[in-house]
Amino acid sequence: MILVTGGTGLVGTHLLYDLCKSGTKIRALKRSNSNIANVKKVFSYYTDNPEELLKHITWVDADLMDVYSLMDAMEGVLEVCHCAAMVSFEAKHAEEMMKINSEGTANMVNAAMEKKVKKFLHVSSIATIGRTQNGELSTEEMFWKSSPENSNYSISKYSAEREVWRAAEEGLNVVIVNPALIIGGGNWNQSSANMFSRGYRGLKFYSRGATGFIDVRDVSALMIKLMESEITNERYILSAENRTYKQYFDAMCEGFNKPKPFIKAGKVASGLAWRAEKTRQLFTGATPLITKETARSAHSKSFFSNAKITKLFPEYKFIPMEQSVKDTCKLYKPLS
Repeated sequence: MILVTGGTGLVGTHLLYDLCKSGTKIRALKRSNSNIANVKKVFSYYTDNPEELLKHITWVDADLMDVYSLMDAMEGVLEVCHCAAMVSFEAKHAEEMMKINSEGTANMVNAAMEKKVKKFLHVSSIATIGRTQNGELSTEEMFWKSSPENSNYSISKYSAEREVWRAAEEGLNVVIVNPALIIGGGNWNQSSANMFSRGYRGLKFYSRGATGFIDVRDVSALMIKLMESEITNERYILSAENRTYKQYFDAMCEGFNKPKPFIKAGKVASGLAWRAEKTRQLFTGATPLITKETARSAHSKSFFSNAKITKLFPEYKFIPMEQSVKDTCKLYKPLS
């Protein structure tokens, strides 16, 4: 049996779908107040009979902060895919995010060792990959450096990775994946899927930044291939290709038949924008559309190598970024 955390998130829902298609027996963790309706919605993107596939999943209420509930959930489990994480770029969430992402992962690997789990796959992020200074490709071997430029999210995920490596030293068989910016349909209010809600409303501005992109279907497929392999104690960047944010936004606007962004937002304009959003949040309590951290990342250019994963699975073909965006635009349903 395989245990999946974060099953209601973007990666988790697609992983559950792929596992259910193969007939795998699955146990999925959720918080007691989680809404699993999003899982059925994502399944319905790819099948006319989601209810039949959902029968393969046994849902279990557990708390990442409660190691005993995690050990109960891992009874009889041979493999774990840890997809659960908190993603936020607001400073007010830094402490909670560190607790969930780092301490929660520590509890997961501790429970896995206690229950003698055979293999543990941890979903990290390219945010933990060290950056080059001259535009060269970053690899899994790049050393992550402490810096004021690091987001609270990247710090929390790096700390989580350290817990996984600590468990590896103590005998747990682990694999870490570091996905690039993930494209795919899910909860249109959350994570990277939220960008499509903004794109549907229209985009006027673009930044000069660039990063790696990958389709969520590729992330899920490669996770399964890694779990089925004999590979242990390795990490893999999952990135289909490096593209600019302008190319990403243009593809999205084409998918929605909207005008492409035409105003280049420099650092000064971005600085004014996140400060204005901060002020709006103070008066209205609304979630800011842009924060200091997202404004900074929008202008950074980071390029990632996928050579390690393609060497391991040379036959695997990634979905091109434009196709991924096009497919996701077709799935999008305007938020009411």
